[in-house]
Amino acid sequence: MAVAVGLASAVALLNAVAWWASNPPLAAPDAPERVNGLAYNAFQRWDGPLAQRFPSTPDVAQDLQRLASRTGQLRTYSAAEFPQLPEMAAQAGLQLTLGLWLDQRKANNELEVQAAVDATRRPGPIQRLIVGNETLLHGKLGLAELTAYLQRVRQLTGLPVSTAEPWHVWLLAPELVEQVDFITIHLLPYWEGVAVEDAVDDALARYERVRQRFPGKPVVIGEVGWPSAGNPIKQAVPSPAAQAVFVRRFVSRAEAMGLDYFLMEAVDQPWKQVTEGTVGAHWGLLDAERQPKFAFSGTVLADPYWRVKAGAAAVLGLLAMLPFLWRFAHMRLAGRVSFALMAQAVASFAVLLFTRPFEHYLQLTDWLMLALLLPALGLMAAVLLVQCFEFAELFWPRSLRRSAAPKPWLPDQGSQNDAAPLVSIHLACSNEPPDIVIQAIDSLVALRWQRLEILVVDNNTSDPRRWQPVQAHVEKLWAQGLAKRTQKGSLEDGSGVSSDRDDPRPCLRFFHLPKWPGFKAGALNFSLKNTDPEAQWVAVVDADYVVAPHWLQRIGGWLKDADVGIVQAPQAHRQWQGSRLARMMNWEYEGFFRIGMHHRHERDAIIQHGTMTLIRRSALQQAGGWDEACICEDTELGLRVLQGGWRAVYVDEVLGAGLVPADFGAYRRQRQRWAQGGMQIMRRHLAALFKGSSRPASPEAAPQPQCGLSLGQRYHFLAGWLPWMGDALHLLFSMLVMLWSLGFLIAPQYFGLPMWLFVVPLAVFFTARALLGPLLYRRRVPCSWADT
Repeated sequence: MAVAVGLASAVALLNAVAWWASNPPLAAPDAPERVNGLAYNAFQRWDGPLAQRFPSTPDVAQDLQRLASRTGQLRTYSAAEFPQLPEMAAQAGLQLTLGLWLDQRKANNELEVQAAVDATRRPGPIQRLIVGNETLLHGKLGLAELTAYLQRVRQLTGLPVSTAEPWHVWLLAPELVEQVDFITIHLLPYWEGVAVEDAVDDALARYERVRQRFPGKPVVIGEVGWPSAGNPIKQAVPSPAAQAVFVRRFVSRAEAMGLDYFLMEAVDQPWKQVTEGTVGAHWGLLDAERQPKFAFSGTVLADPYWRVKAGAAAVLGLLAMLPFLWRFAHMRLAGRVSFALMAQAVASFAVLLFTRPFEHYLQLTDWLMLALLLPALGLMAAVLLVQCFEFAELFWPRSLRRSAAPKPWLPDQGSQNDAAPLVSIHLACSNEPPDIVIQAIDSLVALRWQRLEILVVDNNTSDPRRWQPVQAHVEKLWAQGLAKRTQKGSLEDGSGVSSDRDDPRPCLRFFHLPKWPGFKAGALNFSLKNTDPEAQWVAVVDADYVVAPHWLQRIGGWLKDADVGIVQAPQAHRQWQGSRLARMMNWEYEGFFRIGMHHRHERDAIIQHGTMTLIRRSALQQAGGWDEACICEDTELGLRVLQGGWRAVYVDEVLGAGLVPADFGAYRRQRQRWAQGGMQIMRRHLAALFKGSSRPASPEAAPQPQCGLSLGQRYHFLAGWLPWMGDALHLLFSMLVMLWSLGFLIAPQYFGLPMWLFVVPLAVFFTARALLGPLLYRRRVPCSWADT
């Protein structure tokens, strides 16, 4: 335990160092907290002019009291939306540069003009007026229309007037300068893609160009600032740290130069996501809850909350690492360290992904998407950790304690009765080419084993040209004397041949079942009912398999272990070298038998396959036979045998080989069956997989002690099907990225979550799996780099 704690602590320390290194202090001068001016919109978190939801008078009064400690003047955008604002600003001791909102709505423009005139007729803090905001830039009004409003408002109020436009509009429309008493420019280098390191210099250079071009007019900076969140534009990257750096640098320079400016802006305005995208909500010095985003003095951190996040990541990492490091103390040190590092990386990445959405102003659409996104991310993280565990245990040799080695049959020394047990081999076929089945039968007949029974069951084959040659071949072998002519009685539509107990030659029988339920499982259950009563073991071989003569001899020693219920040899293939597709399929299959089966064998959780498998007959009967309703009857049976308390042994030696699927269509159907069968088994055995409960034993066999699945077995049977879900999630995420992109373009007001929240998990998940898989393949599977 001490070693586990030490390793976990070392990795946690590395985690802290990584967080610290990725959040260095940024260079930013201290700046006075009381600034020249602030652009101000009074809308609260859920308010907005587009939805016609306006803040209450107490809310606005509270805002003004807060802002009075930060500045002496405000710049507003609308006179009609908050007609009581000038009087409230005066009560808070604030001066006002009153804005009038102008656009194509003539009636609304008249309301704005009238509200401004009414406000200036009362004693108050209004010093000047800004008539229109970026009206020329966005084409809301023409130059002549804007000029008319400027002249009219000046005449009605008697106060200095201007209009607000970005710096370049003033340079392009010098005739506008003649109509204003002062020039109001917007300096927002973010929109021009300038990196934050150069942004203040860039903004002041633009300011200087305008001032020098029009030396006779005062220049007021109506908006200057940097967003704390949103999508990057070229070199401009929004973040809380970038906002702090820009504002502090600008305020320091502006105060020294004596500039008249309004920082953009006082408070975050979430409603602006509709018109400006995600970034529009994040220009405020205060967030929508009216809390400061940064300090004007002291250290600026890339992420001010990195210590909290690092701590959360360390806790998550320790929860994943400590049990693993303690439980797998026998594993090679490199394997333990690699998994611990991967687990900590996944934990840190999860904290980043989980916390980042809450730095945005989420809408109902975003919350609904998060309800899908976060569980899916959790499942993807589980898939990744499962692959990391497999990699850690198998990449470095000598981490496994259970050997997947043959155990030949050897007679016990001094034993008077140590005859090999009778093995009944069941070969089910349906619509198979006769020559393939005949080749399989010949290899079974050639097996070197003392006592053998071979049952060939052809089911649901309607074409006599498919099954009659097989029957004729069995009869030919019988006639040649390889099967003893002792009739055991006709069953169904087939013929039966048996042998005397002392005869070493195999009993070979053929059955044709024209219409039989249950597919392969049904045929195997039929075979089980017609198996010799003295048979202790049942072997299953696919109809396209050619087995090695020494198959049973090489694994026969395992049959003596009373607790062994299954002995499984790998599913290997032949005749794949001549086709590129067949070659790819072969090496893909090999990966599971060289990697996955060894990983599962370590915790007695191997997958039973429908070929090259031996099952103790009593274990098969105790489990209740083959499940005819499951399309992966072999895996499902193996799980039930394990639930009965039996052991399963994997022998990694090629002792027989079949054929790869004939084409990609057959391969696809096979994979669909495996995926569908896996989900079917999960659904049926959910209680056993999560609680370890076992299926009641059949009265045909005595119940085994220690029934139920172990924790390791439950892990492997659940984790083994996770990759199917991981591939599906990868597809789902890819589609979501495309749909979310379209949403940003078509209806940005409903899509606030940043795009990278979808793209980054996809990239990390794909990259990690693309690295771990080939590395482990190169270590465990004897194929070339190209095949890998």
